[in-house]
Amino acid sequence: MDLMARKLGFDDVVLSLSLEAVTIGACRARVWTTATRSPGPPAVNTRRIAELEQLAKAAGPGDGARDLESKLAEIESRPPLYSTAQIAGAIALASAGFAFLNGAGPVEMTATAIGGGFGHWSRVLLSHRGLSQYGVVALAAATASGTYVLAAAFADLLGLGFPHYPIGFLASVLFLVPGVPLISALFDLLQLQTVAALSRLAHAAVILLAAAFGLGIVIAIAGVDLSRPPPIAIAYPLKLLLRAAASFVAASAFALSFNSTPRTVLAVGLLALGANSLRLILIDIGLMPAPAAFFAALAIGLAALAMDWRFNVPPVSSTVAPIIIMIPGLSAFEAIVLFNSGQVLEALRAAAMCGFVIGALAIGLASARLFGR
Repeated sequence: MDLMARKLGFDDVVLSLSLEAVTIGACRARVWTTATRSPGPPAVNTRRIAELEQLAKAAGPGDGARDLESKLAEIESRPPLYSTAQIAGAIALASAGFAFLNGAGPVEMTATAIGGGFGHWSRVLLSHRGLSQYGVVALAAATASGTYVLAAAFADLLGLGFPHYPIGFLASVLFLVPGVPLISALFDLLQLQTVAALSRLAHAAVILLAAAFGLGIVIAIAGVDLSRPPPIAIAYPLKLLLRAAASFVAASAFALSFNSTPRTVLAVGLLALGANSLRLILIDIGLMPAPAAFFAALAIGLAALAMDWRFNVPPVSSTVAPIIIMIPGLSAFEAIVLFNSGQVLEALRAAAMCGFVIGALAIGLASARLFGR
């Protein structure tokens, strides 16, 4: 908006953001005009963001307001690239990838995929009925985790029981973690958009609480024990290979759910493969999770700048999904559930780790932006 205002001949522009509204004040010849618009329900559409950025870069001084308005209307009217079934399948794959990255085995990954896929499908179905967003999140979390419990029980009947039950249980709802609002809120703080930052943080916090509420219902009914067992022992070279594959699949699936183009989905998967593998290797050699997350986010930010310069891919399109898979959603949900069960010290430990890692991810991306100025 700042770039477009200058190209349209305005002398100054002041922007104020919040979760519910965008307010812009523009000055021309010492006359100020103020406009406000509601952006609608929070969502992520990287294809639309990329098209808007490209429009802002390509617009020239000779473009009139009506021409720009028609181009904006054309961008807004384009349908999604993928169907609900395709996105549900992508979320299922991402959930399985999350489960493996946190130490689950093949059978548990399958149960997690089933839970995540059904959970996303229920979220879309309930959203279309006009229900409250937070209520939808709670019901989707209950559906995903409940489906996982049923799938695990069926596997046990077949003699395929697994010891890493709580990992898949929590991984089945990780698609509900509000990673984009959390990272965006920290960026807003860096840009002195305090109102936007606080509203995003509040929105993300309520989303987490709603998802934890849905989880809590299933935990109470099924009696799920969230004590983490030791991870499955795998030869380290094979572990590196499988973690890289899981990172690629999870990030690509999220990029698809964010309406990215197929080329961007592939680029995002490759970027996550390298960056998340780097993060996990740094943790393996003894680095704390927060510094490891910082270096991985810095690598993602620098690679996104190179992709923007070489292939004209806006950084936001290539950074969102790889960062999302690094957010410690497992720790976030564990913290809330542990607080609810009275295990305060364990909950504080999980919450602190989650907060430090999210902050490190945002600072890493912000540091990379310094090289693009």
